[in-house]
Amino acid sequence: MQAPAVDMRAFERDAHRRGFLWVTGIDEAGRGPLAGPVVAAAVVFAHHVEPPPARDSKALTPRERENLMALILDRAAAVGIGCVEAPLIDALNILQATFLAMELAARQLRPAPDLLLIDGPYRLPLPTPQIGIPGGDRRSVSIAAASIVAKVHRDRLMDHYHEIYPAYGFDRNRGYATAGHREALKRFGPCPVHRRSFAGVKGQVTPQEG
Repeated sequence: MQAPAVDMRAFERDAHRRGFLWVTGIDEAGRGPLAGPVVAAAVVFAHHVEPPPARDSKALTPRERENLMALILDRAAAVGIGCVEAPLIDALNILQATFLAMELAARQLRPAPDLLLIDGPYRLPLPTPQIGIPGGDRRSVSIAAASIVAKVHRDRLMDHYHEIYPAYGFDRNRGYATAGHREALKRFGPCPVHRRSFAGVKGQVTPQEG
């Protein structure tokens, strides 16, 4: 028996009924890779606007994400993007860097959000009312939209880094610990966008540094 479809707008409708106007979904991309930034996005749709059929970015093809990204940017009342690069990830740790990226994304929004729907059981250091929703990118259209924006933005950044550091294949692995990426790390050592505090990078030394 097929499970009933999830109502992706339930959280937003409930919030609007309770008087919130600018209900904002927040999600991130890039917590796990060995290289590149962690990127968060915040997306708010006006209550009278029909959101695009966003769903968890990991369940979409690159083309589907790009197409939905265009629809999200067209229909959203506001979109914010926060980006924390590898050196600051190393200084803070990945969880705190993720929270910082989310906070930066939320602070960019105009109109300012009056309720945050956050993917995961988290709370940000902001005075705005918040709801943490585990698996939120599969339960809230606003969070799903944020997951798509964050993923597409980060992939574009990794394409840019591939042009600068082509040996690591960032255009294919997006900084994740694939076999080819690990082999390149052994051969060339880390480049400036690698997260040197991560186990897969720690201890690797470039020939120039050795």
